[in-house]
Amino acid sequence: MATTLASTSPNIRLPEPLPLDSGQVLECVDIAFETYGELSADRSNAILICHALTMDQYVANPHPITGKPGWWSQSVGPGKVIDTDRFHVICANVIGSCMGSSGPMSLAPDGAPYGMRFPVITIRDMVRGLVRLLDTLGIERLHTVIGGSMGGMQALSLAANFPERTERVLAIATTARHSAQNIAFHEVGRQAIMADPNWQDGNYYGTGKPPDAGLAVARMAAHITYLSEAGLTEKFGRRLQDRSAKSFGFDADFQVESYLRYQGLSFTNRFDANSYLYITRAMDYFDLAEEHGGRLADAFAGGSARFCVVSFDTDWLYPTAESRNIVHALNAAGAPVSFVELSAPYGHDSFLLDVPALDRVIRGFLDQ
Repeated sequence: MATTLASTSPNIRLPEPLPLDSGQVLECVDIAFETYGELSADRSNAILICHALTMDQYVANPHPITGKPGWWSQSVGPGKVIDTDRFHVICANVIGSCMGSSGPMSLAPDGAPYGMRFPVITIRDMVRGLVRLLDTLGIERLHTVIGGSMGGMQALSLAANFPERTERVLAIATTARHSAQNIAFHEVGRQAIMADPNWQDGNYYGTGKPPDAGLAVARMAAHITYLSEAGLTEKFGRRLQDRSAKSFGFDADFQVESYLRYQGLSFTNRFDANSYLYITRAMDYFDLAEEHGGRLADAFAGGSARFCVVSFDTDWLYPTAESRNIVHALNAAGAPVSFVELSAPYGHDSFLLDVPALDRVIRGFLDQ
């Protein structure tokens, strides 16, 4: 159930309130995080990995609720492409989420869960929280900040708003602003949640009736955008699920229907519906050019970091054209940048899966 989510991660209470883009101030901010590998004596080997929308701080450790391996465990660990024998890796749960950092599930100063009283946040607000975490940990400058999808937005935002805090930026399968299509898909998901009678205007904590049906539909709709048409066709085609003929009803006749239903239902065990509302809204508000006077190149002016931007040829959620826009802006700002479009059949989710070419890119960039 969404109301029983829990984190076993270390948790830091930021020493000061966190100012937000909305003009509000978030009091008593908690950040849950995981670390891997030892921090060097000169504190120069820290890598910050920023997670995507439905991910969390468990980048390499097993998830405490699902028991599944960390979401990037194939890439992070001893001897792996992000080698924890060499680097000190940090991954924190963003504010607004539901795995230990301050979000709608957290207790407000009055002792009751925030629910929809939690202030609306932005990607830049999430990054402010991450930078405050780095301050608390005594890390002034990162070796690299890495992120895919929403994590890539955070990486770009950190480079733009805190350019002195990182030497390298690796942005994978991401964008500098959410398009109308991106916003539209998110709105479908939000409306599915809010249309669920169990949503109760966001006040479902403690009732035993979270809006799981609405959250499952939201996840199903979003999950389609993470896959490629070719991948769906290869994996499922029009094959029937556990039957030899169509049922002429509305059960899951097709394998792809059964798959999406499973994805939706399993998601409700590890994520909070209100957090989904808040994080998707933060992504929709993201427009790095708008934050810097309307010109994307100005967001990166004056920085000294090196950039690597990676896209995938089957990603239609954040297609290669979005990455090229980022690269052009970096070129205009005079920032050193490398760019590669990789071929992979998995769509937007390619950055989470086994793509050896991506490993080679990451390893090469970290060694520069």
